[in-house]
Amino acid sequence: MNQKVEVNLTPQEAFDEALVKPALFQKLHLTDDGGLFLQPLRRSIDARGREVIVNFLVELVPKKEAGSNITYEKSYPDVSHAPAAIIVGSGPAGMFAAIRLIELGVKPILLERGKDVQARRRDIAAINKANVVNPESNYCFGEGGAGTYSDGKLYTRSKKRGDIRRILEILVAHGAKEEILYDAHPHIGTNKLPLLVAELRETIKKAGGEIHFNTKVIDFILKGNEMQGVVTEGGTKWEAASVLLATGHSARDIFELLHQRGINIEAKPFALGVRVEHAQSLIDQVQYHCKTDRGPYLPASSYSLVHQAKVNGKERGVFSFCMCPGGFIVPAATAPGEVVVNGMSPSRRDSKFANSGIVMSIEESDYQKFSKYGALAGLHFQSEVEKRACSLAGGTQAAPAQRLIDFVGGKHSSSLLPTSYQPGLESITMDDVFPPFIAEGLRQGFRNFGSKMRGYLTNEAQIVGVESRTSSPVRIPRDKETLEHVSVKNFFPCGEGAGYAGGIVSAAMDGERCAEAMVKLYYKKNSSE
Repeated sequence: MNQKVEVNLTPQEAFDEALVKPALFQKLHLTDDGGLFLQPLRRSIDARGREVIVNFLVELVPKKEAGSNITYEKSYPDVSHAPAAIIVGSGPAGMFAAIRLIELGVKPILLERGKDVQARRRDIAAINKANVVNPESNYCFGEGGAGTYSDGKLYTRSKKRGDIRRILEILVAHGAKEEILYDAHPHIGTNKLPLLVAELRETIKKAGGEIHFNTKVIDFILKGNEMQGVVTEGGTKWEAASVLLATGHSARDIFELLHQRGINIEAKPFALGVRVEHAQSLIDQVQYHCKTDRGPYLPASSYSLVHQAKVNGKERGVFSFCMCPGGFIVPAATAPGEVVVNGMSPSRRDSKFANSGIVMSIEESDYQKFSKYGALAGLHFQSEVEKRACSLAGGTQAAPAQRLIDFVGGKHSSSLLPTSYQPGLESITMDDVFPPFIAEGLRQGFRNFGSKMRGYLTNEAQIVGVESRTSSPVRIPRDKETLEHVSVKNFFPCGEGAGYAGGIVSAAMDGERCAEAMVKLYYKKNSSE
């Protein structure tokens, strides 16, 4: 077995491509004579001491054993004439399910309500610049799903749900940098993701799969307790031996349809809050202990915070969510008349702003006044907050905002700071946006975070609302073993929208698992494996 060694490098040595290899050989007291290959296994920043160091774990591989670090091969059978499976939604779960189906000899037919990544850009520009929300094509809907125009974070704790390495290698095979294979917190960046998504699409099409954009599912084809296909706008019927539903956490019309058709769904806990925006330089100074800027080699710093608040005698989790260093706050509404915010970062994370969701856990007992909606109660509670935010801020995509100390102190902000949020901000007291228990929980959280990160609690930061689409407020129950819906056969709820994933990698892994489950149950005789 080859030796694995951890080496401490300076930021310059670790992140300058021209220096990293010589530095590793030097610190290992080895000669770079071609006889040994240093295979990177993990790169992580350690900022606990006065001086920031980068821990680099490498494997010492003799030249004769050295080969590609990637085992995944971009080779697929032709499934043009194979039995078909329908996939609704072309986010990470849907696309990776499609690729896995192809590998197993099944033809995927992807139906996507939104547009392809290139055409989708125009609708995203319209939200930012003209306050026009296209309900079918926006930051949430369209090719690649909500993850396409996000930070492209690839970190996940869901190690038991699938093969993380395989997912990352597929991404590398489609254009991602190899560094995502060994960075402790890998990301791709919103400027790079659309090209990668387009490459995934081409892989599916070249193998004989189909992708249909601007194709919105409006009904299911049910015969007794069996799912036989779907109906799209215009009345087209699509039939297949099984249907995989991967529509994401914001497809409210799909949740409504499931409810109307009597297909089992459940309310589930979710989280709701704000985006907090600081100067990235301030976060760098706190995290990297630097007096001015972080320098040319260290990446923009991030943070992860959590606090157990006590509201009305009950403990509540308040936590940071989807922290975007060097990023932007973006409008993530999926319908006119609502304001929803999210965060994204380009690959270089070079914006002067840092933002993060700061959200509080929401339970079923919190929205009892919506109980008449049954399993959709949380969805209606979520929607009410988003609509109130929109109305208070003027009815456009301008977002309600308040300086951080003003919010914690219950004071209206007479002025706001510059922001990365393109549609603009309106000074609104957040107590008017949120129910009192949420506002109080967030206040306690921010006070605690200020004690953990000196300088974090400042009026040179502001909160922007509302961060409400952290996860689906609905779960579509499925059998733990077969992954099939608990009461409808041939139907596989999948990914974030079904309540089984959170983020690009976990959604992709869930897509693969569901594809394998579909083949095992309904396509085994035709499977190529």
